[in-house]
Amino acid sequence: MWNVLESHFQIVLANAQHIKAVPGRKTDTKDCQWIAELLQHGLLRGSFIPRLLIRDLRDLTRARTSLSQEHSRIASRIQKVLEDANLKLANVASNTLGKSGRAMLAAIIGGEESCERLADLALGHLRAKIPQLQAALEGQERDHHRFLLQSLLRQLYFIETEIELLDARLDQLGQQHLDLAEALNRWVTVPGVDRVAAWSFIAEMGTDCTPFPTAAHLASWAGVCPGNNESAGKRISSKIRKGSPWLRRMACQSAWAAARTKNTYLSAQFKRLAARRGRKCAIIAVAHSILVIGYHLQRKRCAYTDLGSNYFDRLHAEGLKRYLVKRLESLGHSVTLQPRIA
Repeated sequence: MWNVLESHFQIVLANAQHIKAVPGRKTDTKDCQWIAELLQHGLLRGSFIPRLLIRDLRDLTRARTSLSQEHSRIASRIQKVLEDANLKLANVASNTLGKSGRAMLAAIIGGEESCERLADLALGHLRAKIPQLQAALEGQERDHHRFLLQSLLRQLYFIETEIELLDARLDQLGQQHLDLAEALNRWVTVPGVDRVAAWSFIAEMGTDCTPFPTAAHLASWAGVCPGNNESAGKRISSKIRKGSPWLRRMACQSAWAAARTKNTYLSAQFKRLAARRGRKCAIIAVAHSILVIGYHLQRKRCAYTDLGSNYFDRLHAEGLKRYLVKRLESLGHSVTLQPRIA
């Protein structure tokens, strides 16, 4: 219906939750008349509907996310089959589906049972663990396990091929549309955001973020800001509201990656908040910061400049110095501060 009417009319896709909040009669037989009357008086707010190119990007990035999740599920099932066959490869190799692990799995499927020959397939740093590999590969594999492993690996290779095709299609769209390529280059300058995450952000938010008046509107739409549930002057809950699940998921994934970076503002923010509020609250706060950063990057069309890991220390430098001096004096030290000569 939307595709048929979009080119002929100005369409408003209203949120049912917003209509429910407007007082008035609400019965099944009168709903259509009530909605039409609300529209005439300008009481309906249209939801964010991106342009056609961005909607196509959404289809691609969301399909890639679903395939990545299925890839993880198949990897877990492969590990379950190995455990059932008493093969403890994961105890020695950090990545059972790496180049060495796949070579060993192919040999096991081919009927190889010698743990010495299987361990000798290790490559790189894993060859230093050949004795541990030999012990880990002494299993009780049967034809049933080999059949399951072959089936699961076939599914895994198919999904990896599909993911590569989707990545190639995204790169092709980036080459055809200059605004997409520029937005992608701006996003990847943010710590924790790689090309996969950048494509997801572009697909969910657009390239200029003009539908969102402020960064706070964007954060609220994504569902990474505190909820507002207050009654009679009492705050009942500040749990995050329901927002865009696709955007919130990618923002949180990028936040975990940013928290592990070194000497960056986002990692310092995560450590500062995790010590007081816990890791989960800290991740939501970092995800909020990433969306705010991305909003301003796209609106101002500039690259990201990091504030540095010592930003919070520089923000309250005098108070921090007094605190540290007081701590040292409480341990029995006499402290004299002198400026360092550059």
